[in-house]
Amino acid sequence: MVHPAVTRLSALLGAPSSEGDTVDWEELARTTGLRLPADYRDFVTLYGGGELDAYLGISTPPVPGSPYGDLVDHLDFDPREEPVTLAGETPGELEKARLLPFASSANGDVAFWLCEAVDPDSWDVVVFRRQSGYGEERWLRFDSGFAEFLVATLSGTLPNPFSDGGFADLPHSYRHWRQWP
Repeated sequence: MVHPAVTRLSALLGAPSSEGDTVDWEELARTTGLRLPADYRDFVTLYGGGELDAYLGISTPPVPGSPYGDLVDHLDFDPREEPVTLAGETPGELEKARLLPFASSANGDVAFWLCEAVDPDSWDVVVFRRQSGYGEERWLRFDSGFAEFLVATLSGTLPNPFSDGGFADLPHSYRHWRQWP
């Protein structure tokens, strides 16, 4: 059964146009200590690594041949260590937190999981905006997981958290890395 938030995301993106990516999630957890959220695992299985609206690249764990299989390369903390909950949400605290990037925009913005809980299904999303307007925060925290964050962003129920209107055009589309020339 597919995670309900991924089902809602699929309604916005349409059916996958190719196979997703195969990842041995248990082996990944065994070798790296990294357990990833269920909605993300379902998304990777259905859609794989690639680009959302030719704007937001979604990373995956290593997949042979994939230019998006770099998720583990960006792991800069030991997932086996007990996470520490942040005292607050200031940009300085977020910048120093246990962050794992899962997506980056064409403008250099980065979407991360805030890995401050043992249960990856409770990780919030944090976005670093490379460009922000005067008085706007560059670090934004969202009380939602991977798929819920994307659904809210694509449907417009969440104001665009990225530096530009990358998701302004309908319909939305997802292009798997194997579909590239």
